[in-house]
Amino acid sequence: MTSADRWLLPEGVEEILPEEAFTLESLRRQILDLYASWGYQLVITPLIEYLDSLLVGSSHDLDLHTFKLTDQLSGRMMGIRADMTPQVARIDAHCLNRTGPVRLCYADSVLHTRPRGLLTSRVPIRVGAELFGHSGVEADVELICLMHQTLAKAEIADIHLVLGHVGIFRTLVDAAKLDSETESELFAALQRKAYAEIDVLLQQSVSDDALRSMLYQFSRLSGDFDTLQQALEAFKNAPAAVRREIEELEAIANGVCERIPDVALCFDLCELRGYEYHTGIVFAAYTPEYGRAVAKGGRYDDIGEVFGRARPASGFDCDLKTLAKLTHKTFKRSPAILAPADSNNKLMALVDDLRQQGETVIINLSADTASPDEIAELDCDRRITLQDGCWIVESIE
Repeated sequence: MTSADRWLLPEGVEEILPEEAFTLESLRRQILDLYASWGYQLVITPLIEYLDSLLVGSSHDLDLHTFKLTDQLSGRMMGIRADMTPQVARIDAHCLNRTGPVRLCYADSVLHTRPRGLLTSRVPIRVGAELFGHSGVEADVELICLMHQTLAKAEIADIHLVLGHVGIFRTLVDAAKLDSETESELFAALQRKAYAEIDVLLQQSVSDDALRSMLYQFSRLSGDFDTLQQALEAFKNAPAAVRREIEELEAIANGVCERIPDVALCFDLCELRGYEYHTGIVFAAYTPEYGRAVAKGGRYDDIGEVFGRARPASGFDCDLKTLAKLTHKTFKRSPAILAPADSNNKLMALVDDLRQQGETVIINLSADTASPDEIAELDCDRRITLQDGCWIVESIE
């Protein structure tokens, strides 16, 4: 690499310059304060740890996105976290060991082997919340509302929530007795909305006419609240679990609408993101200003079993960098005060007092040589000057 290329960064890895960093940190603090007001306690998880615990309950997709390396001390495989949910689940199951519901939140960087989408970062800052120890729909309602409030706090415009339930698909597939390879092919086709491919797979793989018809209708079920009634009609002869799962989805949707009366809510029963580890409802938030989900989550019960405690769990997360790009909120630093480079005790006392009041005071290290442009770069609208033996703050003309 030539000296001219040393400033280059890997694809999908970026530096965060002062203005963007100020926006990110301001937004992070406001979101964590929001979570704290709902009772969610902040945890900080390891950046790197042993791979066999880092990927607990994770999907094959997450495995592919995790950087792996060998620990020089133990010889064991380690991974750099690409997701924080398994780590937070371990904290609940193994470290806290509480009996009742536990609310935890986080905001930190993760690392991906490749970008998850066009122009997305390989080093996103994940901010999210997880609720452990309660299996009722109340927990899912709370998390969906908190996710919506997170985006509202960031002033993301025109938020649309999409709800689904992986249990419906899993129950129908089990009833149809599909082998794992066919199930994977059908799942992939559903995610692409490849209806012609779905129809061929069902025709070739499902001999029971009723189940084939149910899976066919399942692939087309999306829309507003009428979708749930259509689903109940379509699956009236399905296993009893399917009706329970639809009713659970309806109860959660009603709970969200009660708490957010003007919410834009719709359903997509083919919303199976995280199918390999989610166990119930899945949900995501979208805005017309962005081509992907800006936040997503779902229920993933028993993820802590490998750590010794199988607890109900539900949660969501989003990328703080994405929120910072989409926010309509303005974060602006307050102008600073320029102080002379003088060790006078009274001056230093004034500087300390101003800083304790929340003011930014910058010492002018090159007062004799600094150009007006250099001073302007410091973004100061006032300065400290000595007048009649007293240090005072005056406006910069």
